[in-house]
Amino acid sequence: MFGWEFPPHITGGLGTACYGLTKGLAKQQVQVIFVVPKAWGDEDQSAVKLVNASDVVVDNTDSDYQEFWKKITYMEIGSNLIPYVTPEEFKKIAEEDRLEGVSLQEKVMRTKFTFSGKYGTDLLAEVSRYALVAAGIARKQQFDVIHAHDWLTYPAGIAAKKLTGKPLVVHMHATEFDRSGQNINQDVYDIERKGMEEADRVITVSNFTRNIVIEKYGIDPVKVFTVHNAIEPGEKEIGNIGKNVKEKVVTFLGRLTQQKGPEYFIEAAHLILQRDPNVRFVMAGSGDLMNKMIRRIAQLKMGTKFHFTGFLKGADVDRMFALSDVFVMPSVSEPFGLVPLEAMRSNVPVVISKQSGVSEILKHALKVDFWDINGMADAIYGLLHYKALGDIFRKYGKQEVDSLKWDNAARKVLRVYESLFN
Repeated sequence: MFGWEFPPHITGGLGTACYGLTKGLAKQQVQVIFVVPKAWGDEDQSAVKLVNASDVVVDNTDSDYQEFWKKITYMEIGSNLIPYVTPEEFKKIAEEDRLEGVSLQEKVMRTKFTFSGKYGTDLLAEVSRYALVAAGIARKQQFDVIHAHDWLTYPAGIAAKKLTGKPLVVHMHATEFDRSGQNINQDVYDIERKGMEEADRVITVSNFTRNIVIEKYGIDPVKVFTVHNAIEPGEKEIGNIGKNVKEKVVTFLGRLTQQKGPEYFIEAAHLILQRDPNVRFVMAGSGDLMNKMIRRIAQLKMGTKFHFTGFLKGADVDRMFALSDVFVMPSVSEPFGLVPLEAMRSNVPVVISKQSGVSEILKHALKVDFWDINGMADAIYGLLHYKALGDIFRKYGKQEVDSLKWDNAARKVLRVYESLFN
């Protein structure tokens, strides 16, 4: 299995999904070799490193985790891949590193790997490098199926298939159309399409994404299977956290990018404040729209009602939900969307866009079109002000997400694997 992030070193939902899925597969007696780029730390490494479970999971004494790690071989290879950035953004980050006197080539490349082609500020060259090394790893391992997560690892999956002859499954967690709208990066699109064409099976995280894969990429529907994501059960209780404000709190948690629709959240907030000034809004996340969002809030004179927390993860996310009265996900194009499940698990009612994969499986969530700021404002206002409505969505929402288990998703993925040999 090729991925590019894994807890606790995550920057978004993909690493969380990979962890949940591999944990579920381990319970199905599937042995997984998980290969990731080494995107953190600056120590000298060999091309292949076996990482102790305690380096990756906080509570490795838990018996469930011990069973899990018996079935997972976790490997890292030297790479500078950065999740959730475009090739253009990667070049900018790499250039900043160069100006600060940090040589990416010196830091990552060492003398261990040689291959033709330029290495440096080019994300696509880095993807090729990952594919080269990852395929070499595959050649030395015993396995039945290759499983590649998202476009950065598709070339690695293709290379491993060509070297070993083993069947390839690619997992589409987000398409270039989700990330960039209609202004797609053609190189990324081409890698996605090539990966899905070369694959023996394609897994999409929703029917919403499955339709994009078939219609925008021309992939044969017969080999495209939907397996909805799930969530780890909420076992930890967050104690009483004083929010130190009398107002209700409405939270947006996600990357501040075009895909996530933060501007619609702001416009809906403006409508709500005209009806009830006793509401505060939190934007938890970072991204390229941050400055634009701050300017818009200033224009609307809502600065005293908005809080920017920056990127949150782990316990900070749990604490944020403990302070929240309503969670909103106004995504323009969301292949799935794990965060609403995390909110509901924490007894927070949610408003989500109809343009999301998670809306296909949730019953106890209020759903609106991302562009319908009046509908969004009404939904948020209703959950804030009508106690019976909020109570219903809190109670049944929690029950609903507790039934969405990774074990079920893993069983469906296993059936996809088995279909390769029938």
